[in-house]
Amino acid sequence: MTAASQLYMLDTNIISALMKDGAGRPAASVRAWAQRRPNITLVTSAVVQCELVFGLSRRGTPRLQAAYDIQMKNLLVLPLDESVGIHYAALRAHLERAGTPIGSNDTLIAAHALALDATLVSADAEFGRVPGLRVENWLSPP
Repeated sequence: MTAASQLYMLDTNIISALMKDGAGRPAASVRAWAQRRPNITLVTSAVVQCELVFGLSRRGTPRLQAAYDIQMKNLLVLPLDESVGIHYAALRAHLERAGTPIGSNDTLIAAHALALDATLVSADAEFGRVPGLRVENWLSPP
């Protein structure tokens, strides 16, 4: 990643949509959004990778495995580091105090994006409750 590059972290539902419909509307929409943003670096979280691999282990087919391999081939999977834990704890405490918690994996994904100052690309509306998190839904038309 260059200094001028902005990180965009793809969530599970974005990669899943690309896997299910590599040539259809979701893929075209994601490509359209990405093309409108010069100097971006697309990444995903190790938590997202865990969710995808779990899904493949539950109902994986050779077609879905091949689609996963294609999507992940050029996508950097970033590990969690110690800064994610700090963001996770603060975020989870804030959401619980507000009475608006989100799922544990989603809290980790949001904390990871916050720690990296990345924009989270997701179709999941619950991320809108995360203070300070930049979220874009690339499954909707740009």
